[in-house]
Amino acid sequence: MVVKKNKDLCPEVVEASPLVDLKIQVPQDLYIAYQRCSWIIVHETGRTSLEVMQEMVRDFLVKHEC
Repeated sequence: MVVKKNKDLCPEVVEASPLVDLKIQVPQDLYIAYQRCSWIIVHETGRTSLEVMQEMVRDFLVKHEC
């Protein structure tokens, strides 16, 4: 299945899209900080780690106006 990249898609369509892996490489200190921070967010808010990861990517894209 080919998924067209379209920033005008409504959130429901984007959420229904199949998930794909995104691999990033960071220094170990950033990795540890991210793991600690995401663990805290998951346990304080009840959100899933997947939701936290998606928020991180979404925030990055918005910050850089992508």
